[in-house]
Amino acid sequence: MSALAPLLTKRWGDERSWTLESYRRAGGYEALAKALALTPGEVLATVKDSGLRGRGGAGFPTGVKWSFLPPPDGGPRYLVVNADESEPGTCKDIPLLMADPHSLIEGIAITAYAIGCHHAFVYLRGEVVHVYRRLLAAAREAAEAGLLGPSVMGSGYDLRLTVHAGAGAYICGEETALLDSLEGRRGQPRLKPPFPAVAGLYARPTVVNNVESIASVPWIVLGGADWWKSMGTEKSTGVAIYSLSGHVARPGQYEAPLGVTMRQLLELAGGVRAGHELKFWMPGGSSTPMFTPEQLDVPLDYDSVAGAGSMLGTRALQVFDETVCVTRAVTRWMEFYAHESCGKCTPCREGTFWLRAVLRRIEGGQGRAEDMQILDDIPKSIVGRAFCPLGDGAPSSLVSSLKFFREEYLRHIELGRCPFDRRASELFEEADR
Repeated sequence: MSALAPLLTKRWGDERSWTLESYRRAGGYEALAKALALTPGEVLATVKDSGLRGRGGAGFPTGVKWSFLPPPDGGPRYLVVNADESEPGTCKDIPLLMADPHSLIEGIAITAYAIGCHHAFVYLRGEVVHVYRRLLAAAREAAEAGLLGPSVMGSGYDLRLTVHAGAGAYICGEETALLDSLEGRRGQPRLKPPFPAVAGLYARPTVVNNVESIASVPWIVLGGADWWKSMGTEKSTGVAIYSLSGHVARPGQYEAPLGVTMRQLLELAGGVRAGHELKFWMPGGSSTPMFTPEQLDVPLDYDSVAGAGSMLGTRALQVFDETVCVTRAVTRWMEFYAHESCGKCTPCREGTFWLRAVLRRIEGGQGRAEDMQILDDIPKSIVGRAFCPLGDGAPSSLVSSLKFFREEYLRHIELGRCPFDRRASELFEEADR
């Protein structure tokens, strides 16, 4: 297995890579032409056979998800692309859309054709206005070139694409909350069943997929299922974008076959910043349990990471060195989850609120011995009891930090201050003198 395998990121360095001219010069839309020469069933079977798993975090097989749609009944069915990338540390879809929006549009056209959809949507995080404008411009280019709209490429297949800017709510990353928001309602998760495949957007059969998942489809159509399966692992096929951020020499996007290790990626990124050592890292964003240097050789595929006690998630690899206070980092994440809780269910709404309050107290130097029991107990009232997976993931970093770094929390309580706060340490030393 090679260390890197740039496919989705291959064109990012091309001159004006976001334009249709640049994309077609590199072979863009050849996959769409190939797909339109096949039957929708053949395209769906190719993606299903490839073993492509959703790149948005859950890792559910993409082709299987498409096949859940009921047989056509004469009514509309929809494709919705989830581009509401908003979890701390997750930063792969936005650069993909910025550098190569036509890869997504081509993937949308192929996917929509495969599932019998004639109106697709992209739900984009509204704060990234520059990306919104670029995606709109790309969609306009594609429509003017006959790659969207009536009779795509003269095939007789019609497809309309709507790019929608959300209002900046983390909960809208959950697929049913996204659908409610797209319909003009407050973004809150729906009770399932029915699942979106049966009753999704406007109560019609709907497929919801992540940006990277859909952008991978043209490569699978061009190369074939066996070619895609030749990369990655048996149960986690193909390549994926790994986002390295934090205390690393060269942060950025690294596209590699699934199953690459963090040790390999760190070497490619120049290692931890000079003069420092790795303390802990997040394998899939802030809603996944943290890892320590002991897990550097765990293959970064869905099953191996799960077997090691965490989740691959969005492959947002956040790196932290020995200067970082774990308590402070977890407190910052909990502030985010408490703020972004939609409030629909009590476990998440109240649980994140009280976890934030207790963590702030400990980090602020007013921690009490009984606070440790509270931090142990509240996550048990959230995980498995929240209305949606976003609530379940909120206390993940806390629970894992208590497993690996419990003594740091206790040190905060014993000292009555943060032991990593240099300014506070100097003040205390001066007061002691």
